[in-house]
Amino acid sequence: MKITALLVLKCSSSSTSNSGADPIILANAADVSQFGYFQRVGAREFIVFVGRTVAKRTLPSQRQSVQHEEYKVHSYNRNGLCAVAFMDDHYPVRSAFSLLNKVLDEYERNFKDSWRTIQTDVSAAQSWPYLNEALTKFQDPAEADKLLKIQRDLDETKIILHKTIDSVLERGEKLDTLVEKSSDLSAASQMFYKQAKKTNQCCTIL
Repeated sequence: MKITALLVLKCSSSSTSNSGADPIILANAADVSQFGYFQRVGAREFIVFVGRTVAKRTLPSQRQSVQHEEYKVHSYNRNGLCAVAFMDDHYPVRSAFSLLNKVLDEYERNFKDSWRTIQTDVSAAQSWPYLNEALTKFQDPAEADKLLKIQRDLDETKIILHKTIDSVLERGEKLDTLVEKSSDLSAASQMFYKQAKKTNQCCTIL
């Protein structure tokens, strides 16, 4: 079981998916040590790209999981503040959303409502230490379960599970097109995505 990345984003407050501006990255922590040295930059870029894509399509108060190959991307939008986690398929869903809830609690405790006025991505140089600590500490899902203060809510709230990332896109949208237009991905990362798709290989973290 492994957590590859945790992100916190500012999302549009719209009640309609795929509307408004792209989510803004407020905090980002990733462990890409499992990738080859020359793949790590591309892996980080795809984490941001996919995280932003899924967060934009997670409605306020919604929890959803997007599955692709052996990975799941879990997302929880709490009134415009959204936490996203990249985990392998063996990490328990209950533990994943317990962790996302804790991340949002800690972010609001540390930064109050200041995130509402942020207009551009927070750079890696301004990383939030807690997120990196959480990425390490909660590799063990038993640790995340200890945080479960909203067990009843999680049991009673439907968590939407999507079989592929394409299923969270709006009708007519294509992941290939989003990849081509994304400012999160360098030309090298876009080329890697295309080559991986042609050879039917998993596109690293997608």
